[in-house]
Amino acid sequence: MTPTATAKRLILIVDDDQLLAEFLSVILQNAGYETMQAHSADHALKLVAEREPDMALLDIHMPGMSGLELAKQLNRETSVPFMFLSGRGDADAGKQAAAYGAVGFVVKPVDEKHLMPAFEAGLARADEIRQLRRTELNLNAALAAGRETSLAVGLLMCKFQTDRNTAFEVLRDHARSSRRKVNEVADQLLAAEETLNSLHAAFYSRVKK
Repeated sequence: MTPTATAKRLILIVDDDQLLAEFLSVILQNAGYETMQAHSADHALKLVAEREPDMALLDIHMPGMSGLELAKQLNRETSVPFMFLSGRGDADAGKQAAAYGAVGFVVKPVDEKHLMPAFEAGLARADEIRQLRRTELNLNAALAAGRETSLAVGLLMCKFQTDRNTAFEVLRDHARSSRRKVNEVADQLLAAEETLNSLHAAFYSRVKK
């Protein structure tokens, strides 16, 4: 991976071992990444609040809040993907990393030859997750808008005894003339119908008294 391709990607390194943090920072900077360092979980949270990184490398064992507790907080409060720095490279370490939501882990002692493939695989996985989340949000929004429009078209068909195409064209033309989206007009129409229905029920209860 060339420096140009990764120049704008920010990596947060969280490790109470300052020499190791500096070593990791140099390796990542040489690969074209921007880095920032934190030597405690509290410091890391302050940095994240100021600017969210594209990835965080978290040491599991730190004084005070551990890397595992920090990972939980990042999951709850941010969208920052993270990898663990682990002293173990066995299957249990991998399962623990996955259980906490990590996209990978780097085994200590760290050397450049093993760091970069593991790191870039984790970053690629984080990018895939981001894309899936964006796609899901876009899909949900589209489905919601489609439901509102369909309900509004059905309401117009019933009230004006017309066909579906005519009802949709009238709804669309009204949206265009008011420079609004179709689903916004549909949502307003449905809300107005709910209000009328509630008023109708109120009038009916008064007549019965």
